[in-house]
Amino acid sequence: MSDADFTPLRVTQLVFGRDISIAIREWARANGHPVSDRGRVAYELVEAFFAANPEAYEQAEKAESVHAMARTPGASPEDYAWQDEGPLGPIYTITLVRGAEEHEVLRRLGAAPEHIRMIGLGEYPDSSRTEIVMVGRAGDWTILIEECGRRGVHREVIGELSRDGGEAVAVMRHDYAAGHDFAYALDGELVTGFDPSRPGTRWGTGPDRLNRHLRELGIDPASDERIDNAIPAVLALAGRISGVMVTPAHAERPVLGAVIPR
Repeated sequence: MSDADFTPLRVTQLVFGRDISIAIREWARANGHPVSDRGRVAYELVEAFFAANPEAYEQAEKAESVHAMARTPGASPEDYAWQDEGPLGPIYTITLVRGAEEHEVLRRLGAAPEHIRMIGLGEYPDSSRTEIVMVGRAGDWTILIEECGRRGVHREVIGELSRDGGEAVAVMRHDYAAGHDFAYALDGELVTGFDPSRPGTRWGTGPDRLNRHLRELGIDPASDERIDNAIPAVLALAGRISGVMVTPAHAERPVLGAVIPR
């Protein structure tokens, strides 16, 4: 599939400011839906609010974006619908590493050997002082999950995780930062990186390396259009690269991991 004959699925996306965002949260609470004052409100609640308040829908700005969806067999954004309501919250990084086992991955990430242990139920990161990282195994790949952390997408860290002929792909979700992040590395080098919401702007030693996978997910790599389901899309991209499907079960405890000081 070439860029010339590629037609993504475009959808209309609502763009609303602080006043409407507050109104959505107040409406959700009044109707018995628990929502936080920070982070993103579930799409279903946003949709229900505008259905109940058509005047607010008329006031909201509209913008066109691309909705990623699988066009060939393999991992799909729909496989990762769980991440909006899953156990990891609004800030996490999932990194898949080939070429290093669990303890080695934790050490390369920065965990001291004496801090590597089983992470139990009821242990949570201290966002100001520590982060919790967890590891598991899926075939040839180690699954690394950082709660409230983003080390995996840093150029020097993903380079270290993939060194000595290895491979690593990382997805960072951060609802409070300027953007999310995606990184893919081979043998110590960042090959492709981009903001999941704007995959048309890429960097690294091979920014076009993953173009075939992007097209298979309904994303035109030659366009800088915004992706409305960005995190499920890049989690599916990571799944197509590695052949690994990450599920909420990978975050279940007890699990091997470490508490790393910030």
